Amino acid sequence: MTERVTKAADEVSLIVFACEAGMGSSLMGANQLKRMVKKAKLDISVIHTPVGQLTDDADVVVVHKGLAKQARERVPGAVIVPFTLFVNDPAVKDLVTKLSAGNPIVSRL
Repeated sequence: MTERVTKAADEVSLIVFACEAGMGSSLMGANQLKRMVKKAKLDISVIHTPVGQLTDDADVVVVHKGLAKQARERVPGAVIVPFTLFVNDPAVKDLVTKLSAGNPIVSRL
């Protein structure tokens, strides 16, 4: 069983929107997340990268549920937020809401 990773909101400076190949739907999702973070006035960088190129710099990894285990293996110290919908997924909205409120976030994997 994997240990659940928790981070305080003020510990999050980099969110990585990870995907399989780095194109298409996931890029739209990453751009939506960037807009949400900016609108919430959070001092957090959001980048988009293939899951195979994840590094330990990531505090939070937002990734399609089919790639979540691979993301966990690449960055065991990051909070993993799996999603189902590339755009308007409730898990992504919940992440931004929690960070905006200053609440801790917990890995969903």
